[in-house]
Amino acid sequence: MNKKIRTILFGLSAVLLLAGASTAQTIPKVSIEVGEVTDPSDLSTTLQIVVLLTVLALAPSLLIMVTSFIRITIVMAFLRHAMGANQMPPSQLMIGLSLILTFFIMTPVADKAYNEGIKPYLDEQISGEEAYDKAVAPFRKFMLSQTREKDLALFVDIAGLDAPDNSDDIPLQVLVPGFVISELRTAFQIAFVIFIPFLVIDMVVASVLMSMGMMMLPPVIVSLPFKILLFVLVDGWYLLVKSLVESFHM
Repeated sequence: MNKKIRTILFGLSAVLLLAGASTAQTIPKVSIEVGEVTDPSDLSTTLQIVVLLTVLALAPSLLIMVTSFIRITIVMAFLRHAMGANQMPPSQLMIGLSLILTFFIMTPVADKAYNEGIKPYLDEQISGEEAYDKAVAPFRKFMLSQTREKDLALFVDIAGLDAPDNSDDIPLQVLVPGFVISELRTAFQIAFVIFIPFLVIDMVVASVLMSMGMMMLPPVIVSLPFKILLFVLVDGWYLLVKSLVESFHM
């Protein structure tokens, strides 16, 4: 009986090996070739792929530096610290919510950049330089609307440039850092307003515990439920998201 079972198992193993060998023979061959281009459209397609890969590699940095992600993620982080819940909500959830709000706010800007710059270039209606200028223009307008003149003047002076006559003369290497500094300032202002009610709760709870002689009991443990209750009663997520979106002057 054992001999018969071993024979069956051996036969099944052989069948599986043959099936694997036959499957391995059907895998397509992939090769990379460098040769002379005979059709100009082939070169254009190759350059488009290279540009696309470059943009995808720089996408995280672009998302942080030229969009609303800076302000939103900083405010979300300060909110969690103000409530005293360092692990809740999780960091992945806060970053995900920040990304969703960023996509919501930046969608009109991205659509305008695509329709006016990228799409005409892909349709071979405009040149690459003109496509770049038209694609960057909506992001430039967005950043200028959120950037203080004081921050722009700072980087203009550091770069040793002459005072620009209009907004179109401001180079991106000056506009982007000025935008980042302005976003940090605005985010900290919003965070200060968020901290005030939670700070009041912490002070009240600490005073009550001290008057009751419970100095060994950490006030954070007692104040956290009251902070959560306050945040729920005032519909905190609605107010926070509404304030963040409206702060970008949509």
